Amino acid sequence: MKTPDSLNLRAAIVSLLLLLCVVGAWHLATTAGGGAAAVTAGLSADEIEYLRMMGKDPGATKSGGFPGPLEVARTSWGHLSDPFYDKGPNDKGIGIQLAHSLARVGLGFLLALLVAIPLGFVIGMSPLMQKAFNPFVQLLKPISPLAWMPLALYTLKDSDVSGIFVIFICSIWPMLINTAFGVASVKRDWINVAATLEVNPIRKAFQVILPAAAPTILTGMRISMGIAWLVIVAAEMLVGGTGIGYFVWNEWNNLSITNVIFAIGMIGVVGMLLDLVFARLQKVVTYVE
Repeated sequence: MKTPDSLNLRAAIVSLLLLLCVVGAWHLATTAGGGAAAVTAGLSADEIEYLRMMGKDPGATKSGGFPGPLEVARTSWGHLSDPFYDKGPNDKGIGIQLAHSLARVGLGFLLALLVAIPLGFVIGMSPLMQKAFNPFVQLLKPISPLAWMPLALYTLKDSDVSGIFVIFICSIWPMLINTAFGVASVKRDWINVAATLEVNPIRKAFQVILPAAAPTILTGMRISMGIAWLVIVAAEMLVGGTGIGYFVWNEWNNLSITNVIFAIGMIGVVGMLLDLVFARLQKVVTYVE
């Protein structure tokens, strides 16, 4: 019989092998076609320097300038060795850029939580409120968060506040829907017992309904955080200034594909860590019989 520890170990080994296969294929694809000497043969020093300025180092890659894993690894080490440097508006360390993005996501997510959880409780506990709010939720939920950006910029007159508003509007729906569903799904026997014991509504909400609905609420929060982290990158590309999304767009404008790939990797790592945090919280509040 396989234990959970042995299964986790085998899964980690398989994941490592898959990673090695991907990196190996990437390396072969960017080095196929001869060595650096063959690529640079016939080019003057000025031509080679020009190609490097355009992000196409002929001595580094063999596929139209697309960087290989070793080049990306060197660039990543350079960024991670000094993540908090600040050399002006367009040259900040990756740590500063991620901090700005996480601050926007955190504030927008917190505002959404403060609205969605209480409102979800009200909707979940009242069939009348469910029917009254459902048309509005179904109308507003499918709208792309970025579609709100022009209105936010026009109304709020501030790019940072507009970014936070976009995070708020994309985070609220999964939390609201999951909270309402979790509250409405609490076993009626538990509600009846609380009514029999004449438990006051506040105590019933915190000691009966909230613990029972907590796993579903955390699921909504987990989904909301994933969407928020996805949206902030696109929003920062539009509003500019700071953040990991702006970093990606700025490096693309500089034709630095290596830095773009590094930023994409950082976006994925941070997103995975955020998801792991909510997965652990969800496991803590889940009751297993």
